[in-house]
Amino acid sequence: MIEQGINASDMPAKVTFEDVKFSVKIQDDSKKRGCSGKGTKELHILKGCSGSAMPGQATYIMGSSGAGKTSLLNVISDRMSSKNGNKCEGQILINDKIPLNQSNFGDIGAYVMQDDVLFQYFTVEEAFNFAAKLKLNAPPSEQRKRVKRLMNDLGLWSIRSTLVGGPNLKTISGGERKRTAIGVEMITDPQLLLLDEPTSGLDSFRAFSIVRFLQKQARRGKTIIATIH
Repeated sequence: MIEQGINASDMPAKVTFEDVKFSVKIQDDSKKRGCSGKGTKELHILKGCSGSAMPGQATYIMGSSGAGKTSLLNVISDRMSSKNGNKCEGQILINDKIPLNQSNFGDIGAYVMQDDVLFQYFTVEEAFNFAAKLKLNAPPSEQRKRVKRLMNDLGLWSIRSTLVGGPNLKTISGGERKRTAIGVEMITDPQLLLLDEPTSGLDSFRAFSIVRFLQKQARRGKTIIATIH
């Protein structure tokens, strides 16, 4: 059984996905044999993907735009719906025996999307504190310790009082913003961390700092799966 709470799960989380397929129904405007009309056709996004990610390792999925990298992460985290003609098949397991789905992903995992949803008028520290109060069932003193430790690990303590900012309010750098987004999701200390293109849009130095942080988390026994464009 997967435990819940501030220590969501201390057990290593090996992730295995077998014969994962995902397809969607799209509108077909093509004209065949001189006949006009619109129908639908099936577009295959994932075609029998299989693999595994081990605790203590960082696994990187590389591919060009449209290759299905994000779709695979969404399937692994059970974010893909089979409604509206979409079809999702395959098996995703934790430690070769527990099906990974929405009901237990939040207990052991976190997902850092490519586009963050940080509130621009929060300072970096306020963003962390808000996430801690929202996600942790722990005393305020424990929440503060978790926030400070994570911000130090991410190299964000020196800019803790700086606003996160947004498109019309430029404050922290792109790399600092990406690290803030990662930290907000990691506040629960998950054993499994999924990241969608965490280095996109960053220069080589900032991208290296993100990868170095992920490698450090992997050495602590976490399972890291990230996509790279």
